Amino acid sequence: MPPGQSTIAPEVDALFNFILYSAIVFFAIVVLTIVYFVIRYRRRGKEELTSGVTQNLKLEILWTAIPIILVVIVFFWGFRVYLKMYVSPKDAYEIKVTGQQWFWSFNYPNGASTVNDLVVPVGKPIRLLMSSKDVIHSFYVPDFRIKMDVLPNRYTGIWFEAPEVGEHNLFCAEYCGTSHSDMIGRVRVLGEYEFDQWIQEGAGAGEGVSPAEYGKQLYTSKACVTCHRIDGVPHTGPSFLGIYGEAQKMADGSSVTVDENYIRESILHPQAKIVAGFQPVMPTYQGLLDDRQIDALIAFIKSLKKE
Repeated sequence: MPPGQSTIAPEVDALFNFILYSAIVFFAIVVLTIVYFVIRYRRRGKEELTSGVTQNLKLEILWTAIPIILVVIVFFWGFRVYLKMYVSPKDAYEIKVTGQQWFWSFNYPNGASTVNDLVVPVGKPIRLLMSSKDVIHSFYVPDFRIKMDVLPNRYTGIWFEAPEVGEHNLFCAEYCGTSHSDMIGRVRVLGEYEFDQWIQEGAGAGEGVSPAEYGKQLYTSKACVTCHRIDGVPHTGPSFLGIYGEAQKMADGSSVTVDENYIRESILHPQAKIVAGFQPVMPTYQGLLDDRQIDALIAFIKSLKKE
């Protein structure tokens, strides 16, 4: 397994190793016993009568008691780790996590938000309050040894504390549709000072740059890049290159000119008009983007012109 990078990881690893090594020991005992019996009791020239012994009470008690003891140990050990993993400290810093096809969005108490990029301070307990907008997802950070299902119409939670600065992979561990394998993010653990700077800048994102440039930032940070390319090649959704001002054929046979109103509607109500040849899989961005961000994305799409 990758090196543990959370305070709970050593306890999870210890339990895992106990189960693993116990299984190895009993596997070896069973295999070696089989090999011994095959050799010791192989058929020889003269047929011999089998023993009249039908049972061995001591042996039966032994092979029943040992597994029961191991199961009880694993249960109480695992339950203890489970409680420590899912009951967060009272002073934990809470971040709202939303899973949807096919990206993660994170909302911070001061209003800052990110997509597929969870930024946390080092040495501080972090509580994740999670829900899904569509299907079941699973929030999984292997380095932290944490995994929790993210469900629609229900909140789930988990917490962790990262003792070292670094960057870690984030996956969805529950198959959630066509682009499940693209639902990949990262967890960035920053020093306390760097995190304070980042969180302040995040609340004022987009300041000092043009709307189109801000829209370009949002195109990546809000995971538009997951489904929409800008090189003219269709992906899960249409390419944004040169699309503004062009007529697009819809799945119902109608035709729509791509303008500001159409782009805004497609962001907030993506199922209203489906481009022909594509599946209606885009999630709504209601609550994830404000008017300024939508305007910036529109400006970015307008700037993408074919040479």
